[in-house]
Order: sequence, then C-alpha cells, then structure tokens
Amino acid sequence: MNTQSTVPLTKMVEQMKLKCLTPEIDITNKQLVTPQINRPALQLTGYFDHFDAERIQIIGYVEYTYLEHLTREQKLPIYEKLLSYKIPCLVYTTRTVPDQDMINLAGEYNIPIFVTQRSTSAFMAEVIRWLNVEMAPSITIHGVLVDVFGEGVLIMGESGIGKSEAALELIKRGHRLISDDVVEIRRVSDTTLVGTAPDITRHFIELRGIGIINVKTLFGVESVKDTSNIDLVIKLEEWDKDKEYDRLGLEEEYTEFLGNRVTCHSLPIRPGRNLAVIVETAAVNHRQKKMGYNAAQELYDRVQAGLKKNMNGD
Repeated sequence: MNTQSTVPLTKMVEQMKLKCLTPEIDITNKQLVTPQINRPALQLTGYFDHFDAERIQIIGYVEYTYLEHLTREQKLPIYEKLLSYKIPCLVYTTRTVPDQDMINLAGEYNIPIFVTQRSTSAFMAEVIRWLNVEMAPSITIHGVLVDVFGEGVLIMGESGIGKSEAALELIKRGHRLISDDVVEIRRVSDTTLVGTAPDITRHFIELRGIGIINVKTLFGVESVKDTSNIDLVIKLEEWDKDKEYDRLGLEEEYTEFLGNRVTCHSLPIRPGRNLAVIVETAAVNHRQKKMGYNAAQELYDRVQAGLKKNMNGD
C-alpha cells in the first residue's frame, strides 16, 4: 500500500488550465502535499496563527475587493508576510488579477501566481476533488476492470484463466474497458474505490495466441473508459467438484482493498459457461440489490410463506 502521494504543481496547472503570471519562476520541482486549499481571508488582515501554509492559497472576489480598499502601505507588509511562508502558489479566481506589487514580491519570494476565470466555489470544488483522487492511497493489483451497465466490475483470477477473454466478450457486447492485466486502485473515501489503468497499458488487451490489441482502435472510443468506481469483484477459479459453491446468494461475500470492503463473487470455470453473460447478470443483480431488491431473499420468503401455508393447512 502506498502512502498519500504528492502531486507535481505542473500537473495541477495543466489539469486546471491555469494561466501563469510569473513565467520566470521554475515550478518543475514544486510538489503539492495536501488536497486541501485555503482562502487566506484572516491572513490578509494580519492574523497568521494556525496558518496552513502547505495548502494552495486562493484569492477570490471577496479577498480581492478587501485588498482593493487598502492603501499600498497597508498591503505591502501583508503581501510580504503571506509570501514569506513559502506557500505552494497563489491562484486568483473569478476574473480577478493581482496588482503589480504582488507580482513583484512573488518573484522575489519564488512563489508562482496563477489566474483562472472560473468562480471561486467552482474552482475549489474541482481542484479538491481532483487532488483527493490524485493523492489517495493506492495499490496495484493483477486483474481486469470493466464498466458493465454502469457498474465497475473487477475480474480477478489466476494467470491464463480467461479474464482478458471475458473482458473482450463484454466489450463486444457494448461494455467498456478500463484496464487489462494491471489495475491501479485508489481509495478516495471510506466507501469509494476508483480503478484506472497505468498510462503505458491503457486501452490495450493481451490475448494469448494473438498478442496485444488496441481496444480503442478496434472497437471505437465508446469501448473504453479512463476510470471507474469498483463496485463488484468477480473471482474466476477452476471448477472444483469437491468445493461447495453458493447457489442462493443469501449471504454476501466481500473482499477488501485498502480497508474498503467490496462485494465479491467466486465464479467456477467450466467449459461451455458464457462468462460475459454471467458477469452481466452479476452486475445487474448487484445494482438491483443496491436499489433494495434481492431476488434470493424474495425466493427465500416465498419458500417460507409456502411452508407456513402448508403447515397451517395441515
């Protein structure tokens, strides 16, 4: 398991399409260490106790108009104090721009300044969401991740058991591939796991006997997807006649990634079983359960009601 990672500032700038007002400052090696942001409202009044200097600092319309009411003599000491904390960067939102004094001092303190036309609330929501995903604890596992009817299905099993072949059949049936062979899983919240493909293998599937194929090229852009929540795990395993397999599904089984539980089904493999149809059915059934309908429970209730009726009839 990886610890919370850092994110290059350059990546955030590119992702959020920010305009740089301090191009002379080299940001190549600057790293963001927290997904949290800060609007330095109190700091602009001179109060720096408990200041979170490691966060991205955002100057919105309220902060901008407050500064506009200050004289140059009042602003300069505040600018210097703020920039002296070696903050990662300053971002001006809602079509606001820094004055020349701020730009000059930022150059002296080596603090980059960016601007965006987006509103403060919209920018904050987007950058926090993106950074939470980028910095989430992560692991890499062996498996295939497919979006089936909107459910993220992670297919696992021993090498050569047929995971990629099942994924290919699902793609031909209109579902979407996220990753083949290697899946990167990030824990973005206590209830949500997000899976994606490594950049190198994205959109590729390895088929034994054929080789590497590009799913996006062969089946079109609608056959692939960059990320998906992991809602269901299907474990493929060789049929064992001595093993007792669940035939009703009354009791949910789970597997765990990064401390989060995910519903898991073990699927025995025998010649003639149509894996794609079974995976589709499992995905739809899982969605029904999330919506409050459990077919196994309904059958159990019917059987119990029938037994009770027979006993009363006797």
